[in-house]
Amino acid sequence: MTEEDPKKPAQRPRARWKRRLLVAFVLLVVVPSLAHVGILAGTRIEPPTIAATTGDAVETRPGLRVLGPAYARKRGAILEVRLAGTPEEIGHQHARLLYREMVENEGTLYDQFSHYVPVPPLRWLLVDLSRLEFRHVDQGMQDERRREIAAQARGFSPDPYDGFLSTYHRFVFLHSLYDIALSFEHSPLIGCTSFALGDGAFEDGHTVLARNFDFEAGSIFDTGKAVFLVREEGRIPYASVAWPGLVGAVSGMNAEGLALVVHGARASEPRNVGEPVVHTTRDLLGRARTTAEAIDLLRDRSPMVSHMIMLTDAKGDVAIVERAPGEPIHVRRGRGKVPLTNHLEGPLAGDPANKRVESTTSTHPRRERLDELLSNLPPAASVERVMGVLRDKKGLGGADLPIGHRRALDALIATHAVVMDTTARVLWVSEGPHLLGRFVRFDIARLLESGYEPKDDEPLVTTPEDPLYRSPAYEAWEKAGKPHHGEL
Repeated sequence: MTEEDPKKPAQRPRARWKRRLLVAFVLLVVVPSLAHVGILAGTRIEPPTIAATTGDAVETRPGLRVLGPAYARKRGAILEVRLAGTPEEIGHQHARLLYREMVENEGTLYDQFSHYVPVPPLRWLLVDLSRLEFRHVDQGMQDERRREIAAQARGFSPDPYDGFLSTYHRFVFLHSLYDIALSFEHSPLIGCTSFALGDGAFEDGHTVLARNFDFEAGSIFDTGKAVFLVREEGRIPYASVAWPGLVGAVSGMNAEGLALVVHGARASEPRNVGEPVVHTTRDLLGRARTTAEAIDLLRDRSPMVSHMIMLTDAKGDVAIVERAPGEPIHVRRGRGKVPLTNHLEGPLAGDPANKRVESTTSTHPRRERLDELLSNLPPAASVERVMGVLRDKKGLGGADLPIGHRRALDALIATHAVVMDTTARVLWVSEGPHLLGRFVRFDIARLLESGYEPKDDEPLVTTPEDPLYRSPAYEAWEKAGKPHHGEL
């Protein structure tokens, strides 16, 4: 009988432990790494072939950056940016004129991403899952917008975030960000308030569309907002209130007096392919002269997520178009005083997702207060009275609410507020923070003229700040960390 080696019993557990470590290493490191490499190779979104664009921005005088027919300067605290030419030329101008602002905006988004997802491997996983989910997101974009984004990506050099995702691929995602964000159950975009006034309700018999764009994505989108003046070849010139980097529109008006705003909503199932809503609205501003023409253009478009587009034109024709993936559009018409918050009122009103919006967000309290304020507006209300409605911080019946309460029309979360006089072709845009600063006047009828050139001696026309801005109450709210209350 052979004597057993006394070391063998101890060696066997060690061998099993080594095998387990090897299996764990393969499962936790090797497999995810290989999957990551496979996802990178299989989901890359490639840019289209585009015409060559050259040139860089030059500061021709203090505060004025110029590139060909394009320019960027400050009007008050707001960036005023003209872009002109082909989609490729516009994309290149955008990136070179606003390079430093675009770098700062993206950096803010990534800082927030790192803050909310502090573990790097988890961030990689989320990015990989997004690449898989939206690997065909560019297929719903029009060729003109893909070419413009490609030129913008090529002009964004050096790219400090290329290691995160290639420039064109990343820019495609960023231009779908509104739609992707709206698909979240707790979207930061379900909070906007808008209204239209016509038929004698606004001063001088004009028609106006006013809105608060509530978007909690970082203060840079408020303090660094821009008014774009776009003259694309073969299209109607238009103005858009947004932020550096955005090829599209969430609030805008064209030279013919068609104005529009986008509101988040929820119904039906989101899709990972379709036309981003900011590109749809961009196309409406570039092609439609009236509300009716804009509605016709919307009938055969395929959205990625549910939302509403509020339209009005120079003749006072107001409509709210409710859109959802896989559903025909529903149009609500209005005259006089027309309000809008974030719940659907057409055939999709009974959708469970819309019901959740109604029961868990501030859409109904804001709507009830808005209805009350509009009913109390005198005929021929002034632009200051319209701004007063947007700045309202009280509850139904004038009840006092804490500063930053989400049931208020002005919860101090808006990245911009706009008052658009479609008759005079004039925009009033909030300087910030939120709606507390001045509103600055932009004469769109003049700024969109082909022969317009920026001058140093142009008067700056503004309305007063909100009295809350310089008050001890606001200072105390800031010191308390800018708390927001009122979630239902």
